[in-house]
Amino acid sequence: MIKKNPELVLASSSRYRRELLERLGIPFTAEASDIDETSREGETPVEACQRLAVEKAKWVAAKHPGACVIGSDQVADLDGVRLGKPHTRERSIEQLLAMQGHTIVFSTALAVIAPDGTVREKLSQTRVKMRPLTRETIEAYVDREEPYDCAGSAKIEKLGIALMETVESDDPTSLIGLPLMALTTLLTQSGVTVLPGLKA
Repeated sequence: MIKKNPELVLASSSRYRRELLERLGIPFTAEASDIDETSREGETPVEACQRLAVEKAKWVAAKHPGACVIGSDQVADLDGVRLGKPHTRERSIEQLLAMQGHTIVFSTALAVIAPDGTVREKLSQTRVKMRPLTRETIEAYVDREEPYDCAGSAKIEKLGIALMETVESDDPTSLIGLPLMALTTLLTQSGVTVLPGLKA
């Protein structure tokens, strides 16, 4: 007999993360956290990403005792500079102009809080080499995709793939916002059955 899974909560309002988690076929709810996502003084982009994933999960877990809660955060690192969500057309163009011809490291942090309160973490990284691009090309892409809610303004799952020369990653879903291979491991370790008999 398969053990019933604990309540599963995704600590995010991101539609991309919801769509990715739906691939695992496990019932879940989604609830955004209410935390300050500003980087701290002296904090690297990766450190900020890892801290925020945990803080998001803890904020939501406090409202759902006994649940398994997933927190995640992503940052784009351009030579040590954190690139967040652009939010506007102008900022998106500015980001992509700075990125063109460079290699960007996208770090996606996971934090899973088990029903007993144990926190498990994993960091997935993707290296993206951007093509040399003209402003005209960048503006055409931004106007078609409006990638204002994506760190670094490039959506690999859509037309953003055309902006990229190469992609190297430890998880094909990491760049979209939720590394499902790593998440499967953390969920299994936290008592959630993804597939019967699956070992972490």
